[in-house]
Amino acid sequence: MVDILVKGGTLPDGTQADIAITGDRIVDVAPGIAAKAGEVIDATGDLVSPPFVDPHFHMDATLSYGIPRINASGTLLEGIALWGELKHETTIDAMIDRALRYCDWAVSMGLLAIRSHVDTCDDSLKGVQAMLQLRETVKPYLDLQLVAFPQDGLYRDPTARENTLRALDMGLDVVGGIPHFERTMADGAASVRDLCEIAADRGLPVDMHCDESDDPMSRHIETLAAETVRCGLQGRVAGSHLTSMHSMDNYYVSKLLALVAEAGISAIPNPLINIMLQGRHDTYPKRRGLTRVREMQALGIPVGWGQDCVRDPWYSLGTADMLDVAFMGLHVAQMSAPEEMARCFEMVTETNAAIIGLPDYGLRKGALASLVVLDAADPIEAVRLRPDRLCVISKGRVVSRKARNDAALTLPGRPATVHRRH
Repeated sequence: MVDILVKGGTLPDGTQADIAITGDRIVDVAPGIAAKAGEVIDATGDLVSPPFVDPHFHMDATLSYGIPRINASGTLLEGIALWGELKHETTIDAMIDRALRYCDWAVSMGLLAIRSHVDTCDDSLKGVQAMLQLRETVKPYLDLQLVAFPQDGLYRDPTARENTLRALDMGLDVVGGIPHFERTMADGAASVRDLCEIAADRGLPVDMHCDESDDPMSRHIETLAAETVRCGLQGRVAGSHLTSMHSMDNYYVSKLLALVAEAGISAIPNPLINIMLQGRHDTYPKRRGLTRVREMQALGIPVGWGQDCVRDPWYSLGTADMLDVAFMGLHVAQMSAPEEMARCFEMVTETNAAIIGLPDYGLRKGALASLVVLDAADPIEAVRLRPDRLCVISKGRVVSRKARNDAALTLPGRPATVHRRH
């Protein structure tokens, strides 16, 4: 007797299997499981996937769009300035309320693990307090990692370094940074060294906003690669955004990517937000600010798509759907070959889970019983359709359901219903 039996689903690798769940664990994955079950979920013909994972988000700012006003220029810098006003006006309760609403959206879309950067440039550390409370609240159904993120610069803000250390002492999980926002390139490089040493001393991973700029001379990822090796942090470091690489000289990039691969650094581009924010000073040709995804993957560098923002000072849209992110990333990175399209699905599931070090993840015996049943036949179709999530199971419990939603037609000589699966 098992608690839940998911029958007849198609796994991302194309195999058909049943999945048996007892408690919060997967106890068997095999065709034709005959065990009795407390609940049977019929997934025949549908894609059954491990949950979606977002490795880069800003939960403290989410769903705050228009407060105190709209980002008129659409630039990264105006968004930072707006957030600077909002974070002093808002309250802990308001941040928790907005974040909980977002987490409801996330669960409904099968997004069950999020790494969120939390601003530490506030002497009261309201955001840190709010996100720590949120982490405990959602823990039964959503895994939330928190990055200590000195949004206004570790050195540029006079109390940022002290507050970042305080935030880590309070229980944040990851060391963050923003070297390109420091006052000088030298200060940016020094902040990378300092933060990597802090992470090494504390035994923590690093996830740094790095070179989120159109400036091809913003090369802090080079310093991050060197400091990763010097501090022995290989495999524990992610560089987020890396948009300046879009504008760099190809010869320099050929050297740089080899260093990134040698250091074991992961990359987290955020295609929805960066193609909106970058290139705002260009006329034509207009740069779109996506890092060199395919070139990195060719060297074995782990690359995962991040959501970054939803309805906040930097981005006016968003739905908590990681397949929206994969869909946009596929287009901007021109990943149109079948194996590349399938990889875009993997980038928002398996790859992202590996980047943030998510334990017990996947559709295998002994793994945590978290999965999604999608109204699609395979990963490529899932990226194409961004389909309904028919059922979401988190840690052994069904947390969301949605009915299959075919459209009814009234056309002479045509079928009564239409479905975009193909």
